[in-house]
Amino acid sequence: MAVEKLLLSKWRELPPEKQQEVVDFVEFLHNRTIAHLETEPLTSASSQLGQKLRQIRSKIVMAGEPLLQSWEDVEREVADRRGGVEAGSL
Repeated sequence: MAVEKLLLSKWRELPPEKQQEVVDFVEFLHNRTIAHLETEPLTSASSQLGQKLRQIRSKIVMAGEPLLQSWEDVEREVADRRGGVEAGSL
């Protein structure tokens, strides 16, 4: 999160035309990343399961959803989907 704050702080110090250049560049990077994910060969996965997981990840990224970054994120997601019930709390 510190990187986001730093980036936003620096961005706010720029004049409006430079802020737009930053927005355009980020959009360019985003589009290039999505295009790379769409064309990335699935054969780099070592199994059918690996290939399927790569396909699912690509769909999540293209939908603009954030990827889970830690086990805590996974546990939070599971709890949310269970209506807020934590694993092992029953």
